[in-house]
Amino acid sequence: MDATAVTNTGTGTGTGTGPAASTAPAADRDRTDLTLLVVEDDPAGALAVPELLDAAGAGGTRVRIRTARNLTEAERLLTDDVHCVLVDLALPVPRTAADEDPLAPLRHILRLAPRHAVLALAPSADAELAAEAVRVGAQDHLFREELDGRLLSRAIRYAVERKRNDAAKVKLAESRLRAQENARLERGLLPTPLLDGSDLRFAASYRPGRSRALLGGDFYDVVRTPDGTVHAMIGDVCGHGPDEAALGVELRIAWRALTFAGLCGDELLSTLQQVLEHERESEEIFATLCTVDIAPDGRRAGLCLAGHPAPLVAQRGGSARLLPYEDGGPALGLLPRARWPRRQVELGGAWSLLLYTDGLIEGRTAGPGSPRLGQDGMVDMINRQLTGGLRGETLLEAAMAEARALNGGELTDDVALLALERDRARG
Repeated sequence: MDATAVTNTGTGTGTGTGPAASTAPAADRDRTDLTLLVVEDDPAGALAVPELLDAAGAGGTRVRIRTARNLTEAERLLTDDVHCVLVDLALPVPRTAADEDPLAPLRHILRLAPRHAVLALAPSADAELAAEAVRVGAQDHLFREELDGRLLSRAIRYAVERKRNDAAKVKLAESRLRAQENARLERGLLPTPLLDGSDLRFAASYRPGRSRALLGGDFYDVVRTPDGTVHAMIGDVCGHGPDEAALGVELRIAWRALTFAGLCGDELLSTLQQVLEHERESEEIFATLCTVDIAPDGRRAGLCLAGHPAPLVAQRGGSARLLPYEDGGPALGLLPRARWPRRQVELGGAWSLLLYTDGLIEGRTAGPGSPRLGQDGMVDMINRQLTGGLRGETLLEAAMAEARALNGGELTDDVALLALERDRARG
């Protein structure tokens, strides 16, 4: 481990443009060859680093030696290929240093080389100063009088590895902080239903297709307008990356604003298409949408489909069925002058309404390679769960779990489920 070959490049033999060019130090360089910059006011005197390392043996890690007699020279030689800096704490203190700080040379090197490993060289009679050097930021300290080749060789490699580990920990912490910020942002972008004054019960389930995300290209919302009408919407932007998630949020917010402004049916969808066309990154991006506006008495609703699968409805005690979908229009963003007719449907007194995105029905029925679940398979699945007495969130979670089980693993696309229920006894 301590066998070390030495190449002495001498004083002033560095390459590069100085510390300002040090964008990728030790962590990204070759792990076999190491370069040591020795900052000592008399390199040819008592401290003969090349001889020390040479005495440790040859045939192992090759250490190139670069020497500097002062901090100004060190700054010029501190280039990208330097892995470790050995700084003598006995260097003359710069005149500008406040109160003649004995650690001024080390502090200066740490400012110049924040991403390099640093070793502090101190006299053995000043153990307190050596310990303080480590507290200030050096990876380790060495005593001049006790220094030998094997100790120096080990200290160089250990210091480089500690610095690499410290850099990795910093990157990991930064990554975790970014992930937490992204999670808070995405969580804040999920909708809060506005159903005050309504006798309808609401439940939703959402599962993004991309790993470690909270938000995908699917979106939904439910609001109640002052006239007592409950408006529900569910949609799907093609793709399921962060750009699609952002566009889905924009469409959802636009839908809510337009709904409160009194727009409905074709007029609302035409305006949403304008929003999509303005905000999308390319003309290939489109979005499917299903909107339902439930009358204040809860017994009927208007349905608009823009390339989206039709919802399911089940009267209390009956089987689930798909609402009519023959009169639907194209997905938003496909045809510039498209129209989306609004169809009136009867719901009855007590019912359950399920809106969903195609990520659910595109799952497999018996693992990879098997037929897709499809709308008919989904209707059968929901009917089994309704027969078992499942409702609301329990129904949605059971549907999601069974779809994953049939698929043989996680569903690859985003999935959003939204349920609205009306109990005759409540309204």
